Amino acid sequence: MNFNIEPISTQIEEALQQKIDTKTKPLGSLGKLETIALKIGKIQDTLSPALNKPAILVCAADHGITQEGISPFPQEVTFQMVMNFLGGGAAINVFTQQNNIELVLADTGVNFDFEKHPSLLDYKIAKGTKNFASEAAMTIAQCEQAMQNGAAITEKLHANGTNIIGFGEMGIGNTTAAAALLTAYTNIDAKDAAGAGTGLDEKGIAHKAEVIAKAIAKQGIPNSPLEILATYGGFEIATICGAMLKAAELKMIVMVDGFIVTAAFLAASKINVTIADYALFCHKSNEKGHALMLDHLNAEPILDLGMRLGEGTGNAVAYPVIKSAVQFLNNMSSFADAGVATEK
Repeated sequence: MNFNIEPISTQIEEALQQKIDTKTKPLGSLGKLETIALKIGKIQDTLSPALNKPAILVCAADHGITQEGISPFPQEVTFQMVMNFLGGGAAINVFTQQNNIELVLADTGVNFDFEKHPSLLDYKIAKGTKNFASEAAMTIAQCEQAMQNGAAITEKLHANGTNIIGFGEMGIGNTTAAAALLTAYTNIDAKDAAGAGTGLDEKGIAHKAEVIAKAIAKQGIPNSPLEILATYGGFEIATICGAMLKAAELKMIVMVDGFIVTAAFLAASKINVTIADYALFCHKSNEKGHALMLDHLNAEPILDLGMRLGEGTGNAVAYPVIKSAVQFLNNMSSFADAGVATEK
C-alpha cells in the first residue's frame, strides 16, 4: 500500500517563529505550547491555524495470543467494553464529551456478533487474530484490508471537515501484540518491551516476555514493515496504522495516544517515515515499553500523567492543551499590538 505523504512546509517556519516570539511574553516562556503551535502552523502551512471537528477513532479487536495466558482478563472483556463505549460509560466517552470531540467506534475484529448499531462501524476482518505464538496473526491480505478500512474511515471524517484526528483501541491481549511489534521493529529485548498491561504481576510480565521471545524466535522478523505488522499485530492496530497514514496524506494533525496506538504509529513510520511530520504525541503511558517506543521515535509527549488506560484517553485529555497552543498563536497580542516595550 502506498501513501503519498508530503513533508510539511518549512517555508513558513521563520514567519511562524517570528509570530510566536513577538507575542507579549518572554521568549520561550510558553514552553511546549510554542512547539505545538509551530508544528500545527507548519502542518497547515498558515500563520493562523484552526482545529476543525476533532475526532477520535477507537478500534476494537480480539487477539489469538490470549490463548497463551498473557492477560488477567478474559477475552470477553473486549466486547463488553465496546458495549460500554456504546452506552457512554467509559473514560473515553467522558473525556470526548467534555472536550467536544467526535467519538467514532469501529469493530475491526471482535470475537462477538454485534447487532447493528448506529454508533458502531462494522469493519470486522475476522473474529480475532490467530495466535502469533504459533502462526502469523493475520495474512498480508487481511493486514492490507484493515489498513484500507482505516484509511476509508479517515477519508470520511476528512470529507466532513475534520482536520485533527486521534486514535484509541480496545482489545484484550493488545499490549502483548504492541510489545511484540516493538521488539520486532527495534530489536529491543522482549523483557524490556513487555509490561503489566491490564494488571499482570511480575510473574505474569515475565511470562508475557517469554511468550513474545519464543514467538519471535519461531516466526522470525520479516523483511518488510507490512509483514511484521501482519505477523505480530492486531486488526485494530493495522486499522489505526492505515488511518494514520491516510490522515498524514490528507495533511491532518495526527494525535498519537499510548502504548498500543504508538505501536500502530511505529508501524506506520516504518512504512512511511514522513508521517512523523504530522504527529503530536499526546502523553507518555505508564506501560513499560512506551518510553522505549517514544525514545526510538525521538518523540516528546505533551503530558505525563501516569495514565495507561488506552481507549484514546491520552488524546482526549491532551486536546485542550493543543487547543491552547492554537489559541495563543491566533489571539494573543504582539508587543507591537499592545504597545509594550521590548527593550530598555
